Amino acid sequence: MQFKTNPKTFSTLALRIIPVFEENTAEILTSKLGFSGIPSSIFSGKKDTSYTLELEGQVILLVGLGTNPEYKTIENSFRRILSKNSSLVEKLVSIDFDDNFSADQIEAALVGFQLGSYSIGFYKKEKPKDYSKLKVEIITVIDKSKSLTDRAEKIASAKIEAFKLVDLPPNKITPEYLGDWAKNLGKKSKLDVKVFDVKKAKSEGLEAFLAVGRGSAKDPKFIIIEYRHPKAKFHLGLVGKGVTFDTGGLNIKTQGMHHMKSDMGGGAAVLATTQLIAELEVHVNLTAIVPAVENTIDKESFLPSEIIGSHAGLSIEVIDTDAEGRLILADGLSYLIKNYKTDQVIDLATLTGSSIGTFGFECAALFCNDGNLSHGLQLAGEEVGEKSWPLPLWENYGKEMESEIADIKNFHGKPFAGAITAAKFVQAFTHNHPAWAHLDIAGVAFGDGEFSKTKTGTAYGVSLLLRYIENQL
Repeated sequence: MQFKTNPKTFSTLALRIIPVFEENTAEILTSKLGFSGIPSSIFSGKKDTSYTLELEGQVILLVGLGTNPEYKTIENSFRRILSKNSSLVEKLVSIDFDDNFSADQIEAALVGFQLGSYSIGFYKKEKPKDYSKLKVEIITVIDKSKSLTDRAEKIASAKIEAFKLVDLPPNKITPEYLGDWAKNLGKKSKLDVKVFDVKKAKSEGLEAFLAVGRGSAKDPKFIIIEYRHPKAKFHLGLVGKGVTFDTGGLNIKTQGMHHMKSDMGGGAAVLATTQLIAELEVHVNLTAIVPAVENTIDKESFLPSEIIGSHAGLSIEVIDTDAEGRLILADGLSYLIKNYKTDQVIDLATLTGSSIGTFGFECAALFCNDGNLSHGLQLAGEEVGEKSWPLPLWENYGKEMESEIADIKNFHGKPFAGAITAAKFVQAFTHNHPAWAHLDIAGVAFGDGEFSKTKTGTAYGVSLLLRYIENQL
């Protein structure tokens, strides 16, 4: 898309979009259209409503945002424009913001508008509509509106990248693909990128990570990306689960396996966030690790009851090969913490069905050993519509993961506290780092929504992490 802020004249050929707050609908309509005579029964500015009219030869789309709309409400309202009203859009669009819009609200609108161009029809013979040449005029009284537009473009681009990484099929998104993606990002954004192959991972002691990938014909890749800024305020470490496809291994899944291309939603969020932080040149030092692996079945697959090693030096009894995500997280976290002096560490993983059983599809399960970090993540999530809620890390839950033959087992095998016991397993590999948070995003990274007929990626974590980081600066 091609954005232009505050053009001197309106084009009557443009679709004119006017977002409206419910509490001052009449005032906005009078200001923008010269009249407020649209009956409230037809359009009143309520949340998730819209109304199209023609005035003096120009097509006008009124978008209702309700009262005091959240960031996500505005984002979704604007995403609907291209996603559901594409017939109204030709070559030029004008978005006419009222003076009452804040910079944050305009950002949400512009991000959402661009997200509306995304389609999962990658392999259809008839290609989705191309909006790359669409011209978009932005009308606003906000100072530095050009920089605001640039920022929104970069946020939307990162979120769309996260969408793609989750939505594309597993014969496309392989561990090697993610490794190459990271290398290309490094070249484009001048980041330090390392991708360990099997030989290098073995020499580094990443035994749990390698065990998960043993059954796959696609070699695992251990991805490390370093972003450094000379004015950095703190050093954040990110780890994202990158299981590009999960059959469950020898403990094979019995249902829903076709959705398991999404089991790298945490890795997608970490990669996309790293792209965004680098493009925005945020004043932070960031080290991101994505252990990328495919969990499949072969004569080399790791076995239930097998004892495997780990980077942290702990032996692990494998109770269930479908509890593989925590194994690669264990090595990712251990490697990060042992090799980098991070002030805080956050991992994101589509880890347990138990987190869905607890929270449904409304929020991520948050586990954290530091109150400030926990509160900061919750606050940032509330601000951008990517919510999380804390669950305990009490030591009694850790006893459930005790093994009689090894230092720890990877699954407690009981029908309760699955998300908590998984978090306790992961915590055992954090080397007592004082500020660590684990986000179990199984219910929010991939799901049903209004913008597709099938489950799709949500890019959960990208806006959350950006807002959290910027809130600390």
